[in-house]
Amino acid sequence: MGNNNLLNKMAEIIQKSDKQTPKQKKIMEVAISLFAEKGYSNTATAEIAKLAGVAEGTIFKHYGTKENLLLAIMVPFLKELFPSMVDELFEELMIDNNISFEEFLRKFLKNRINFLLDNREIFQVFIKEMIYREELKNELVPYIFEQASPRLEKVIDVFQKRGEVIDLPISQIKNVLATTFFGFFISRFVLLNLQLLNDEEIDHIVHFIVNGIGKRS
Repeated sequence: MGNNNLLNKMAEIIQKSDKQTPKQKKIMEVAISLFAEKGYSNTATAEIAKLAGVAEGTIFKHYGTKENLLLAIMVPFLKELFPSMVDELFEELMIDNNISFEEFLRKFLKNRINFLLDNREIFQVFIKEMIYREELKNELVPYIFEQASPRLEKVIDVFQKRGEVIDLPISQIKNVLATTFFGFFISRFVLLNLQLLNDEEIDHIVHFIVNGIGKRS
């Protein structure tokens, strides 16, 4: 598993956590290990229960479904590590003070595409559950945007002051970028279930953001 793999980081958090009973912690640790080894869709709750040394009914009692088990692992993880992950991402992308806005977009897309490919099954389950579960969406979507917004606004401000981004309120530009990125990732990795994206498609979306689709006279 690569450094991009969320399951590595989830396992580290669970090992240090004191919020679960020993039995719950064992179930989560085994689930993460099997998800990483076999993939989420190829892992059965019966197999998790066997390796965790519990009855399958114990998993259903605590979590109800395999999707709920994944969410029980993932939601606390996101709340604990998402802010630092966002900071690390933008620091990495902006380490070159002379990077252009176009190159920033290209690097951002490639970075997040690689991240999502490494965690494709988890991302798919997470997005589908958020679509159908209003309480999950209401809990996490505002939190994610609250954490990501100030970081993205700082980046936009840098390029706006250089004259590389149009003179509109930063909040408006941020919302357009966030919507474009979010829609792009969901359409490719959830709706179309693609397993890779080539540089040409990345160039297309970058060109669309930088130049728009209107024909200038």
